[in-house]
Amino acid sequence: MQYARQCEGLTPDRALGLIPAEYQHAVVVLADSINVASTERPLLVADLRAERRRCVRVVAAELWSIENNLSGANMDFDEFADAVDGVFRGL
Repeated sequence: MQYARQCEGLTPDRALGLIPAEYQHAVVVLADSINVASTERPLLVADLRAERRRCVRVVAAELWSIENNLSGANMDFDEFADAVDGVFRGL
């Protein structure tokens, strides 16, 4: 919980800047002020590979879809980002 409080108030860009280049995961998921303010609670998913820092919003119930398709190499992050007009709510 201490780390979460240290990150409180960071902009997404600043938070992404704190992630080391050698971080092994394809994406990072952030809860930011938009997430907290919206009734849908859309999380911010940021690409850490091809287009580092390219982001897409996703409702929490559909986060699994992005993770499964990326980890299984069924889709690339840019395919999700290009398909989303606002918030990803499923395929």
